[in-house]
Amino acid sequence: MIELGLRNDVYRRPLMTALDRLGLREGWRCADIGAGGGDVSVALAEIVGRDGRIYAVDIDPAARDQVAEVAAASAQVVAITQAGEDLLLPEAVDLAFCRFLLLHVHEPLVVLSRMGAAVRPRGWVVVQEPITSAGRVDGAPMSMPDARHPDIGALLPALARQAGLEVVDAWAEAPAGAGPGPVADYLAHLTGVDPGDDPVVLPPLVTVVARRPD
Repeated sequence: MIELGLRNDVYRRPLMTALDRLGLREGWRCADIGAGGGDVSVALAEIVGRDGRIYAVDIDPAARDQVAEVAAASAQVVAITQAGEDLLLPEAVDLAFCRFLLLHVHEPLVVLSRMGAAVRPRGWVVVQEPITSAGRVDGAPMSMPDARHPDIGALLPALARQAGLEVVDAWAEAPAGAGPGPVADYLAHLTGVDPGDDPVVLPPLVTVVARRPD
């Protein structure tokens, strides 16, 4: 299985599974939409190598500086300040990817359609979004009041089809734990609240692997 440099990322396994399914390899052109600080962009750059290219796209201008710092040793990472609804890349890519993005944007279907248009014919689109209310802390449902579409993961396969993509596979995974550990650390980072020894099931992350038609 593909190994990503995301050791502290509790959701890394479904991403590695998806990339294995695609056969991601050296020389690929990829776009990481909603790249944030660029951790995933740099991890992808390590796989595609010097002959590949990673476009790290984020609407926040501050993300450009963060990506530049994280990707200092990865010349193939190009930071672009752009909204997902306005996505327009310098070239067609083999893979367009986003994670934890559509729950925040105004028009998820527009973003998915733009991602599909950004890849070459038969190119790949991989999208990962949560079902926030399905997460549990000590049995109580989680919530994300600041998100525009907190449960968009439940609609993701249908949205991909509406965007004109061919859905190849879709599944959900939910990291779980009790007491100190990466799951508790992730929740504390996300919410600012330490769950202590309470059992935690993080929101299931729905992964959709899709292709652009010919």
